[in-house]
Amino acid sequence: MTFIFVSNYINHHQIPLCEALYKRLGKGFVFIQTMPMEAERVEMGWHVNTEDIPYLMCLYEDEYECLKRIMESDVVLFGWTGREDIVTPRLCSGKTTLRVSERLYREGQWKAISPRGLIAKYQEHIRYRRENICMLCAGAYAASDFHLIGAYPNKLFKWGYFTKLRIYSDETFAALKSKEGPLEIVWAGRFIPLKHPEYMVRLGKALKEKGYAYRMHMLGGGELESALRREVEREGMSDAFVFYGYTPPEQVRDVMEKCHIHLFTSNHLEGWGAVVNEGMNSGCVEVVDARVGAAPYLIRHGINGLLYSGGHYEKMEALVIDLFDNWEARCGMGRAAYETIRDMWNAEHAADVLLRFTEKLRLGEIRPEKEGPLSAAPVIKPKAGKNEFA
Repeated sequence: MTFIFVSNYINHHQIPLCEALYKRLGKGFVFIQTMPMEAERVEMGWHVNTEDIPYLMCLYEDEYECLKRIMESDVVLFGWTGREDIVTPRLCSGKTTLRVSERLYREGQWKAISPRGLIAKYQEHIRYRRENICMLCAGAYAASDFHLIGAYPNKLFKWGYFTKLRIYSDETFAALKSKEGPLEIVWAGRFIPLKHPEYMVRLGKALKEKGYAYRMHMLGGGELESALRREVEREGMSDAFVFYGYTPPEQVRDVMEKCHIHLFTSNHLEGWGAVVNEGMNSGCVEVVDARVGAAPYLIRHGINGLLYSGGHYEKMEALVIDLFDNWEARCGMGRAAYETIRDMWNAEHAADVLLRFTEKLRLGEIRPEKEGPLSAAPVIKPKAGKNEFA
């Protein structure tokens, strides 16, 4: 089988899956990058040396050969490319094709009523509803958006991002988190409004007032960083907060490994949230806004993590306070989180099910998995279950 993955640019969130596919298909697998990485992502430590990747081709360096391969490959998976003109010919060819997408209507499904928008969605998606094309939903709320416009009926499947997997022996895992001293909390991401880093300062004040011993690790940078640093200093919490600035992905993982709790406070604009994968793989107890795309796919509330609804800070704080009060009873969620990533939501497993799925799809059969990646994606409305969690 020849398999082409086409997306804007390769990064550390995509490399594990690409490596797994390359291991299985050899020269039969190619990743086509359609544009260079933005300067902001490079500054954040996302840059990779493309010359070291044997399966990588760049559309902007050899467009003719890339387009030729896209049309001739047995299977093509299109992510966001910024070049619908290279996607359309393949979709119209009748050949086995997959698409992967986050939400269409992050800012609200009311946008689906726009006549101009619907025309664009018809051209990109709806007109292929009867073709041999499936949509991989990178986020639990994407299926609802596509269902709303009648695209890909019975062809919407769970998918996501698959970060680098770290596997630990039982002894190593047990030794990751200190059993003495303060509970270590990690927050990682850009310091921008949609990710709500200010919640961590507010939480720090609440923990301080209650006399809890904690240390808050803040990894990332952005427009809100300076103001948060000043507030931490003004509130006399400098000893409890550690600001790292933009941090390379491997170092983020190193910090997560020693932390007990990972907080992810992004709002509904967060399509997936790959740091949730990383925190779970690191054995952290996850506390995550349920509107984040990864949350309903990866986390079973109270079993391998905790979800809070509607972006309510107070609900998030209550979950964290409960963890401090009942740590011995709750810490097992970190082990369950690790096992979720180790056993199912990882690149090796995803590559296996993807190739199995596409082999059948080439024969005209759609055979979803029973659970996890490439299982049928339920239609979860963005506001559904807003009162289900603590």
